[in-house]
Amino acid sequence: MHEEQQYLQLMQDILDNGDERLDRTGTGTLTKFGINMRFDLSKQFPLLTTKRVWWKGIVHELLWFLSGSTNIKYLIDNGVHIWDEWADENGELGPVYGKQWRQWEKPGRDAYSYIIKDNRAESLELLVESVDQIKEVVASIKNNPYSRRHIISAWNVAEISRMALPPCHLLVQFDVSSDKKLSCSLYQRSGDFFLGVPFNIASYALLTHMLAHVCDLEVGDFIHNIGNAHLYLNHLDQAKLQLAREPYELPQLKIKRTVNSIFDFKYEDFEIVNYRCHPAIKADIAV
Repeated sequence: MHEEQQYLQLMQDILDNGDERLDRTGTGTLTKFGINMRFDLSKQFPLLTTKRVWWKGIVHELLWFLSGSTNIKYLIDNGVHIWDEWADENGELGPVYGKQWRQWEKPGRDAYSYIIKDNRAESLELLVESVDQIKEVVASIKNNPYSRRHIISAWNVAEISRMALPPCHLLVQFDVSSDKKLSCSLYQRSGDFFLGVPFNIASYALLTHMLAHVCDLEVGDFIHNIGNAHLYLNHLDQAKLQLAREPYELPQLKIKRTVNSIFDFKYEDFEIVNYRCHPAIKADIAV
C-alpha cells in the first residue's frame, strides 16, 4: 500500500465515524481518539503529495526548535508566520518547545542556598540548572545506542501555564536497531489532522534524518501516535477535496553536505528530490 494511503484512510475514518464535539476554539471538531501511522524512511520521505506541504516552514520551524528560541523573530525573518497568532507583542511564546528541548529546568546540585544575615540563615533560595535534552539524546544514541531511554519530552507540567500553547507533539523516543537504523516514535496528544498533522509527519521524519546523519546511522521507521486526532468543522470540504486526489510517489530527502553537529544544520542543507504533488489547499487555523 502507498504509505500516504494510511493518512488518507484515517482522514476518511474521521469524516465517517468521528465524534462531533465542541473544542476550546469554538469551531467544533470531528474526533477519533488513539490512532497511529508508520512510515519507512529508508525508502521515501513522507512529505504528502495529495496537497502541497510547505517544506520551507517545516525546516525553519524545526531549526528554530533546535536553537532553543521561544521568540518568533527568527521565523518572521525567514517568512514563516505559523506561530504569529500565539505570540505576545514582543514575539514571545513562553517556555514552549525550544525551551523544553534545550533548557529543561531542574534543581541544581547544591539545590538550596541560604542567605546569611546577622550570623543566621534568613531565607532560602532555590538554585536552578538546565538540561539540554537534544545534546543528551545525541550523546546517548552515540554512546549507548541500544538504550531504551533516547527520549525528548516537551510536556513540562510545572511550566504549562506559562506557555502560549501547551505542546501538541510532546514525547519522542528514538531506537537504534542491530543493523544500525534509527527509528522514531512520536506521541502527539492533539493533532489538527488536515493542517497540522502533515507538517508534524514531515518535521519528525526530518529530525530523524538529522539525528541519524550526525550519529552515523541509517534511517529506519517513523511511527506517529496521536491521542486526539481531529478535523475542524471548517476543514471538512478541504478534507473531502484532498481525499478525491490520487497520491503520487513520495519524494526523497537529500542532505547536501556532511554536518557533524545537530545544531549546525542550515536550511540550505536539505533538498527534497522528485516532489510531485497536487496544489495546496487553503484552510483557516482554528485559534
